[in-house]
Amino acid sequence: MKKQHYLLLLMLFLVTRCSEETACCIQPEQADVTLNFTHYWDGVQLSNQDLNQLKFTTKNGENVSVEKLRYLISELSLIDSKNYHLINFTENTGTSVSLSGFTNGTYKLTFRFGFSDEDNTDGVYKDLNSINFGVPGMLGGGYHYMQFDGKYQDDNNEESGFNYHAIRAVDKTDPNNLKFEDTSFIVDLGTVIITKNTEIEIKMNLAEWFKNPTTWDLNELNTVLMPNFEAQQIMRDNGKTAFSLGTVN
Repeated sequence: MKKQHYLLLLMLFLVTRCSEETACCIQPEQADVTLNFTHYWDGVQLSNQDLNQLKFTTKNGENVSVEKLRYLISELSLIDSKNYHLINFTENTGTSVSLSGFTNGTYKLTFRFGFSDEDNTDGVYKDLNSINFGVPGMLGGGYHYMQFDGKYQDDNNEESGFNYHAIRAVDKTDPNNLKFEDTSFIVDLGTVIITKNTEIEIKMNLAEWFKNPTTWDLNELNTVLMPNFEAQQIMRDNGKTAFSLGTVN
C-alpha cells in the first residue's frame, strides 16, 4: 500500500514538473505592427493625385491647394522614447512605419508632433539636415515640425502662395535675447489592441489646421510665419485636433 502511495506521489511530481517546464519553454507569440499615416480634408481622403489643385476650401472660405506636406513626429509610445519619424505625404515616403517585437496585448498610442525642446538640438540629425528641415540660426536653430505649402485664392481672386511652417515659437522682440516657447504637443490616440500583423491608421485632417479653435485667414497669415510668435501658437492649438485614430485591424 505504501509502495503504491509513493508511486502515485512520484507520478504527480513528474507530471507537474513536465507541465511547468513545458510552460516555461512556450514563447509568447510575436506581433508586427504597421502604422499607416493617411491624410484628409475633412471627410475626403487625399492622394498624390490631389496635389497642386485648388480643390479644398478653408473655414474662412479660401480655395487652397496642397503642394508639399511633410511633418515630424517623435516619442512614439509603442517604441523607445527617443525615436522620431518624418512623414512626407508629397513624396509618399514615411507614410507607413513598420514595427516589430510586440506581444499580443493592449497598448497606449501617443506621439509628439515635432520635437520637444530637449530633443530639438540644432544640427544633430543628419537625415533631417540633408533635406533642409532645419530652422535658421537667427530663429534659434533646431528643426521644423511641419512644412505645409500650397496656393490659395486671395481676396482679389488671384493665386498666391502660403507656407504653413510650424516650428518652436520664437519671440524676436529683442534680437539679442530670443525668447522661446515649446509649441510641440502630445497627441493621445487612446489604446489599441495589437495582435499578429496589426495595421493601425493614423489620420491627419488638414482642414483642422485652418479652423479649430481659431479660424485662419490666409489673406493675413500666409508666408513668413516662422518668426511670427503668435502664429506659431495658433498652429499649435489648431493642430491638436488634426490627428485621430482610424481603422485598426
